[in-house]
Amino acid sequence: MEAVLWYVFTGTRGGANRARILRAIDDRPRNANQLAEDLELDYKTVRHHLDVLQDNEIAEKSGDDYGAIYLPTDRVRHHWDTVEQILEQVN
Repeated sequence: MEAVLWYVFTGTRGGANRARILRAIDDRPRNANQLAEDLELDYKTVRHHLDVLQDNEIAEKSGDDYGAIYLPTDRVRHHWDTVEQILEQVN
């Protein structure tokens, strides 16, 4: 999991926005529209990054497709020390 985290946040373009999204949903689960508004990002950009986070089991959604809220997975919470270390470097 640690290698995946490093890759998703530092090894690919868009890691900084994915870090912002992870911080936001850790603070409070939100849907894609709320994330777009709160982070001042394009809705499609947020959807893309949420897909990447889901594909890598970093975030999961709860609820219906359009209004689904996103939150960190239990798996990523288990590695939260690594997440914090990575997020400090992404800033």
